[in-house]
Amino acid sequence: MQTYNIHEAKTHLSRLIEKAFKGEPFVIAKAGKPMVKVIPLDAPEPSQMKRFGFMAGQITIPDDFDRMADTEIVNMFEGDL
Repeated sequence: MQTYNIHEAKTHLSRLIEKAFKGEPFVIAKAGKPMVKVIPLDAPEPSQMKRFGFMAGQITIPDDFDRMADTEIVNMFEGDL
């Protein structure tokens, strides 16, 4: 995410607002310290964003996942015995 100082943000406000509207949020900083984040009004609130489980039902994990390639892994560390 791009950060702009206050002076730069004031100078290019129209262009920056257009970028935010198109889905490119940005941060305005004062003396290098982030002060505000600009996002479009229709952007989902952080509490509304669903991160975990977004691929539920689309992938499967084998029952032996924790034992897959045991022999190969042991051989990599210990060599063929």
